Amino acid sequence: MGTIKVHEFMTIDGVVDAPSWTMAYPWTAPMMAAIGGITGGCSDILLGRNTYEMFAPAWSTRTAEDDPGAPFFNDSPKHVVTSRPDGLDWGPSSAVEYSASAIQQLKDDATGDIYVSGSVQLVRALLADKLVDELHLITYPLALGEGLRLFADGSRVELSLLSTTPFENGVVQLVYGPA
Repeated sequence: MGTIKVHEFMTIDGVVDAPSWTMAYPWTAPMMAAIGGITGGCSDILLGRNTYEMFAPAWSTRTAEDDPGAPFFNDSPKHVVTSRPDGLDWGPSSAVEYSASAIQQLKDDATGDIYVSGSVQLVRALLADKLVDELHLITYPLALGEGLRLFADGSRVELSLLSTTPFENGVVQLVYGPA
């Protein structure tokens, strides 16, 4: 049985939308190691359709020489929550309709952990259904004041802090588990 590990790049005011703002904060070796620590035990990837369509052209042409994460993203089975099963051409990919029981079955059948990134609507549903085992928030010292936020207005999510890792560029990794 696998666990679901969610990874998000986020501003201090909770914005996760199209994180081009991360470019102002250079990647460091410890940050790369932190991301590798999230994906390292994962055998599968779970994505929403929009994130899949964003990731496919960005990752499909990368090699291990370009980015050490490329083999994981390109070769791992990708489960895409969508009502449109057509056009899932990037690596091994399959369509999944969202239900708590379907996602629990994915967890039960996984040979390793399941990695989730982006996919805000999916992550909100996973949190509401208490299916997230680890929430990794790579938090940038920046407030945008507007944009898509991970936690929607009116939603209450209780979590338990598992660890914090500060990086020299001001970015902090916050890891939460279920409360």
